This record gives sequence, structure tokens and C-alpha cells, in this order.
Amino acid sequence: MKQENQVAVHPLAQFAATLKWGHVPEAVQRKTEDLWVDWFGSVLAGQSARPVQSITRFALSQGPASGPCEVIGQRTTTSPMMAALANAAAAHVAEQDDVHNGSVFHPAAVVFPPAVAVAQSIGASGEQLMAACVAGYEVGIRVGEFLGRSHYRIFHTTGTAGTLAAAAAVGHLLGLTPAQMQHALGSAGTQAAGLWEFLRTAADSKQLHTAHAAAAGLMAAYLAKDGFTGAQDIFTGPQGLAAGMSTDANPAKLTEGLGTRWATAETSFKWHASCRHTHPAADALLQVMQQNNLQPADIAQVTCHVHQGAIDVLGPVVNPSTVHQSKFSMGTVLGLAARFGFAGLHEFDAHFQSPETVAVREKVQMVLDAEVDTAYPQRWIGKVTVQTSDGRTLHGRVDEPKGDPGNTLNRQEITDKALRLAAYGSQVPAAQAQQAVARLWQVALWPRVQRLLD
Repeated sequence: MKQENQVAVHPLAQFAATLKWGHVPEAVQRKTEDLWVDWFGSVLAGQSARPVQSITRFALSQGPASGPCEVIGQRTTTSPMMAALANAAAAHVAEQDDVHNGSVFHPAAVVFPPAVAVAQSIGASGEQLMAACVAGYEVGIRVGEFLGRSHYRIFHTTGTAGTLAAAAAVGHLLGLTPAQMQHALGSAGTQAAGLWEFLRTAADSKQLHTAHAAAAGLMAAYLAKDGFTGAQDIFTGPQGLAAGMSTDANPAKLTEGLGTRWATAETSFKWHASCRHTHPAADALLQVMQQNNLQPADIAQVTCHVHQGAIDVLGPVVNPSTVHQSKFSMGTVLGLAARFGFAGLHEFDAHFQSPETVAVREKVQMVLDAEVDTAYPQRWIGKVTVQTSDGRTLHGRVDEPKGDPGNTLNRQEITDKALRLAAYGSQVPAAQAQQAVARLWQVALWPRVQRLLD
């Protein structure tokens, strides 16, 4: 106890430890339920992916053959840490999981998997689970904003900030004191990892980023519960996160509007099954094509006016060799959108290398745009200039891509998306998936979190 009294508790740790579901405004509660159902579809969509199966096999080889926690979509159960590892890997591979614009962070993939696993293990209620997940979202988003744009150039924020988000969610469920939560965040921060280099060679690392973040954050919280101590100033200490991972860190972002500004409600859904950096331009191109009745063959060139972050992440992907790598190719995404009106999972699988898609891909270029870059990351503006084969120059602009809070998905669209994703990537019968999604909408009323799929 003496040691706890000596810890200077950061307001973010205080908030994460003491938040109650009743503190969360009703509109934010409903948005959290929306994000929860949306996440479930992504987990099922990712199950059959080879990298996910590899991580899942590893997790099951290391954990108990049976346990209190569900590997979602499978009959297998295991320990909380191994379930979190497997489910977090599955949640991120389809590129359909949510994203918070200002932090460039995908919260669902690293918050819900460890929280669900722990809730199943300790018998928490649905309300306790949802409160913990809001704590995870609020912490992870603010850490991502704190680390800034320079961090994202090199580091995958979902892997780094996500480790602290997972620790906050699990720590909340475990009932950590504010001082213990401070230690959990310290231990999570020292494990934060995830580099963008994998994109150049179509490596599988992105799924490892979310798996590691979920499992490492869970471990940090359990260790803190047991008295394990973490760095007291993991954020701004001389050898902390800001010092090692950022050149433009802004500590004010960690506490800005804490408890009044609900960052969870700012989170966007993903409509196209691709990197979010491609969505604004894809929507702007679709706008031009629909307004001018264009076909792909009418396009001579597309110039995408983008922010620097898009160039940093998408620029290395010139000739994608796998489906997953193609989701980080601006030209491929625009080629699919131009052909099908939507860059979805099936479109990528069947057509990312088809001659018609490649023909459009080769006509697409990105240029840095001052207005778009200044607005980013708070706003992700889509601007394109289209040269047509008959000599016209057309312009498209979208200020809020489909899925953003001002252009969001309604509950029917979220349900339809979740069921579409479940049908794509899992062996779960349609009737069972429908029943599960209907139950998931009622999560806050559950007296105990049990299996999501009976």
C-alpha cells in the first residue's frame, strides 16, 4: 500500500480505473454497442486467413486445451491470454474493423478481444464489459493522438497505442485501483511495438501487431493486479514513449476533454475492405463516376490529392502480390471501386490482379495536397482529379467518407455488414450468425458474458 501512495497517478489511469457505464452518455453507449457488433463480423471474416490460422495454432499450442474463454467461431476454448491473441489477429485481417481518424488507430481489434476473454473468465456482466471497452477506447485513442503524426510514419499505432488500450480495458475489468492502472499502463507502454516495414514485402506482421497488443496489454493488467510495477511516467519520461517513438508528441492530448469529450463516439466504420487511407479517394472517384455516368474505360488518369500519411503507408505498395497487400494499393482500391462501385472482400479476392483492375491501377497517382494534409488526421478529405479519355477534366470531393461519424452506418447496415463478414470468413451457419448478432445488440443487459456463439 505504501508503494501505491508514492505513485503519481496520471489522470488517464484514474479515468480508466474509475469509469462506470452510468457515467457514459446514452449516445456513446449506443455507439459502443454499434462498434461491438461491427467488430464481431470482422473477427469471423478473418478466421480463415492463413496468417490468422498460424497465430491461432500457436496460441492453442501454448495455452490449455480447454478453458473459460472462446476462440470465436470455433468450438475451442482456452485461457484469456491465448483467446485474446487469436481473436485479435482475426479482427484485423479483413481490413473492415473500425478506425479513429484523429489517432489513426483501430481500437476494436485490440480492445474487444482481451476484454471479452477476461469477461468470460471472471464472469463479468455485459455492462461491466462495455464500460471496460469504453475505457480502452478512450485511453488508446488519446495515446495515439499524443504520439502524433511522426509516430505513425514508422510505427503502426494500433500495435503501439493498442497495447495500452488493451491494458486499460482488462485493468478495468480486474478492478485495478488507479495506482495499479498506472503500473499497468507503464508495463504496457514498455511492450508497445509495431513497424510498417512489413508492407514492402507483403509480410504477415499486421496481424501479429494486434495479437501482441491484446495479449501484452492483458498481461500488463494482470501483473499490475499482482503488485508488479511499471514505469511511473511511461508517456513523457526522458526514456518513455514520446522520447523513443515521436518527434511531435503532445502531452495535452492525453487528457484533453477527458470525461466530457467521448473519443469513442468519434470512431469511424470501414465500408471498403481496404486501408482507411484509400477510402476518401475511392468515395470521391465514385462520386465523379456516378455524376458523369463514367465507366472504367472512360478513365484516362486519376490524381488522388492526399495527406502525407497516405503517401507514407500506401506509397511503398507499387505492385501488390497478395490480397492483403493489395488493400494498401491506392490504384487497386480505386480500380475495384470503379468496376464494382465498392471495394469489398469478394472483389479483392477475385479481381485484385485482373487485367481490368490493373488497367485502372496503372492510371492512378497520389500527390500531396496542402488542404488535405492540413486537415489530417482530424478530417480525412477525399479529392480526386479525373482525366477522361475524351479529354475532360473532372473533380470530385468528399469531406466525410462513408462510415465517418457524419456519414455513419445505421444499425441495419452494421447488422448486414457483420453477417456478410461472417458468411465470408467462417463456417458459422447463417442462422447461428443471425442469432448471435441479435444477442450482441443486447450486450449491456447480459448478467454474465458467456460464449458469443452458442
